[in-house]
Amino acid sequence: MVRLTRTVRCSVGAGRPMTPGAAGTPSAGRNGYAGWPRSAGLARFYELDVSVEGDVEPVTGYFLNIQEVDRIVRETAIPFIDQACGRSPEREPAELLPSVARAMAPALAGRLASLRWRVTPTYSVELESDQMNRVVMRQRFEFAASHRLHCPTLSDEENRRLFGKCNSPNGHGHNYVVEPAVAVRLNPAGPPSFTLEALERLTGEAVIARFDHKHLNEDTREFATIGGVNPSVENIARVCFDLLAPAIREAGAELASVTVWETEKTSATYPA
Repeated sequence: MVRLTRTVRCSVGAGRPMTPGAAGTPSAGRNGYAGWPRSAGLARFYELDVSVEGDVEPVTGYFLNIQEVDRIVRETAIPFIDQACGRSPEREPAELLPSVARAMAPALAGRLASLRWRVTPTYSVELESDQMNRVVMRQRFEFAASHRLHCPTLSDEENRRLFGKCNSPNGHGHNYVVEPAVAVRLNPAGPPSFTLEALERLTGEAVIARFDHKHLNEDTREFATIGGVNPSVENIARVCFDLLAPAIREAGAELASVTVWETEKTSATYPA
């Protein structure tokens, strides 16, 4: 069994109504990498991550031809989203996602494992096919902070050897990116009770306001040299989760994980 994921990019709106099957598969000269249908006018740009599961065919090494995934998405999911944007643009993506998955499911013959709709470069909603009554909502945030990696139980020499330049006495800074992943139960009668607005407000209060433009070792209780934990990216992810989880739960959802990027190349997710 293998899980194969294909990202399909598209633009909808801008006065180009689509019927099921109209989007088709890009032919020669059409830029499928940038997205098809292509952008025109004041269009909306989306990405759909389609994950399918099944057994690999031993001769070809294929499970499913990715061009077939592209065709199915463009003939079923994209027209559905386009029509929803035209008829009811106020609806929440999380509310629409089960219908998008159901529109694709027959053509995928039970092989759809998950569907993630990247509504913006920072905001997405994801649905697992075996849990159609809930979605995972993700949004990214940023805070700027400085820190010093230093363990008071170790000698200065041991700290310098272990942490190198990250042990500089005056610290150094990062633009941290934080992405909570929140499991939201869907409401069959309407939009989910937990919204993106709630996620942004709660994360802003619990995490961003607490750590933005702070020296983590000097200005925060959680990472204080005496009594706190060393502000590694691993510990920052865990602390952010512990701070945010109670507020999310009180608002009627469940925090599944928090991912923190210290740099573009380094991130930690808690819990794994």
